[in-house]
Amino acid sequence: MNSPPISRRTLLQCLGASLALPSLDAMLPRSAWAAGATPDVPSRMLVAHFGTGMNIRRFFPTSTGGTCELPQIVKPLEAYRKRMTILSGLQLEHGGGHTGDYSFLTGTEGWTSSGIKGGISADQVVAKQIGSQTRFPSLQLSIARGTNYGNQGLATLSWSENGVPLAAENDPYVLFNRLFQVEDSRKAKQRDAAFRRRGSILDLVQDQAKQIESKVGKNDQRKLDEYFSAVREVESQLQRDIDWSTKPKPKPELVNIGDYSRTLTPESREFDYVEYQKLMYDLIALAYKTDSTRVITYNVRQELSGGTFDAHGVSKGFHALTHHNNDPKNLDELAKVDEVNMGYWSQFLTRLDSIKEADGRSLLDHTVLTFSSSAGMDHSRDKLPTIMFGGEALGMKHKTHLQLPEKTPLASVWQMMVERMGLQVDQLQDSSGVIEELV
Repeated sequence: MNSPPISRRTLLQCLGASLALPSLDAMLPRSAWAAGATPDVPSRMLVAHFGTGMNIRRFFPTSTGGTCELPQIVKPLEAYRKRMTILSGLQLEHGGGHTGDYSFLTGTEGWTSSGIKGGISADQVVAKQIGSQTRFPSLQLSIARGTNYGNQGLATLSWSENGVPLAAENDPYVLFNRLFQVEDSRKAKQRDAAFRRRGSILDLVQDQAKQIESKVGKNDQRKLDEYFSAVREVESQLQRDIDWSTKPKPKPELVNIGDYSRTLTPESREFDYVEYQKLMYDLIALAYKTDSTRVITYNVRQELSGGTFDAHGVSKGFHALTHHNNDPKNLDELAKVDEVNMGYWSQFLTRLDSIKEADGRSLLDHTVLTFSSSAGMDHSRDKLPTIMFGGEALGMKHKTHLQLPEKTPLASVWQMMVERMGLQVDQLQDSSGVIEELV
């Protein structure tokens, strides 16, 4: 504290490379320390989705407050009881069934008999405001690649402001390379040429579409409007790619990190679910730590399809187990699947808590996390299994278990997260406002 502050340029010269450096205490001027200032640490958010609900009979505690006994499914989270809040009483107006995932983060009708009605998802409300500050405005992770748009079992949770689903990635190898792979000069030239080609192609197709716009009927004009919206989104992403292309990617610390040198997806011949979850959760921590993005969604379990692997040690797929008919074995196995999943989640929280920020607090303190589902038990749209974690440095005050008024909109949780990220919104979807007990 008595030494002159270290400049970023000095550090870069010492390292002999242009790295994306974190904010260090030593970079603060002495006057700032004298005034009691602390480094500016970014806020982060994560929304995770467990499709097809859970066995809520073994999820919600029977009492509220910090001393409640945690039931089977959430028992693995015992070490974090003071840094989490289980929320009872939540409802997703257009949730439940097998298509609630279309409404999960948007609050829109989603899947209807007359088509799919999408809208901007809560994570993209944040990404739209702060996304320009990082290489990736947001990341979409999932157990399945793409969007699966138009089918049951949506792959992604994220939707643009034009109601377009944003494709998710399910391969830790691909995600790691996207975040951290350093290009050689030959690949950089190929990339720049590709940027130019993409730009010229976009100009060409948009010009051609405009030439026919005045010659078509109303229905085709609507389709062209949707097309132009999609082109604008691609143009925006292209410009971002160009802006960031000359900036070096960060070099992450890979201590106790898994193997990202090979493809690993559920389609892989030797798929290991335990390894897969560690890789995915560690990637989230790395992305936050290197400030590659501040907004992430993770579709841990798709609605309707799949959901169980050898690591769960059960006899059926998750959806089949939800049709339990009150059979004790089905109910036991239904709870066991998420008890195992909560073990992975607990390890993830430990990883976040082990990463210290420049202000002395942990990455977990500076990240607000929520997992939930678009369905409760038996495909209902209420009693949604939901827990919020972390974010104490962002103003979160946890209660371990909080009973909300029945049918509190799930959007109130999203508004809570949006405002913890430093944004003010008058009305988010059908939210009834932030959850004041947690502020």
